[in-house]
Amino acid sequence: MPARGVTDREGAMDQPHPNAALGDAPIRMIGRDELVELIRSLTPEECLEPGYQHDRDWTVRDIVAHLGCWLAEAEMQLERIGAGTYEGRDVDVDARNAVFLEAMSGQPWEVAWVQANAVRTLMVQDWCALTEPADDAAWWIRKSGRDHYTEHLERLREWVIELISRREAGTSEPPG
Repeated sequence: MPARGVTDREGAMDQPHPNAALGDAPIRMIGRDELVELIRSLTPEECLEPGYQHDRDWTVRDIVAHLGCWLAEAEMQLERIGAGTYEGRDVDVDARNAVFLEAMSGQPWEVAWVQANAVRTLMVQDWCALTEPADDAAWWIRKSGRDHYTEHLERLREWVIELISRREAGTSEPPG
């Protein structure tokens, strides 16, 4: 889906969207399709199996919640950009990650999944509503979308393979 244009009062498309340089990246979110496909290959129980990340013992639910929280952060920042109240992108990523982890800790799989998908829709709507070009908007789209998905895809691929192998072997225990 190409970037939408800006419409005049009569609804006629009169110019390209001010952030058209992003193309359809905010909508397609490169990497998201693969992420969704990988997750859909798992059972709901497998999405709650610890081991995605060992230093915090994350599950697939945790990574979906993590991604969803960053999409929510981007949505909020795009809203601020559109309203003219944006204060910049000086972000303490580690601090935000800690807040997000705490906020979503223990949420059911369904809540994490629905939240991530719903907030992505809101973020795309806010991006489409922008009427001025915004480098910061492009940065937030990349940070919460394409770049962030890419950052987590390799490990998710490995973890999904391991979970499916366990399922096929008839065990939920790690091999060895």
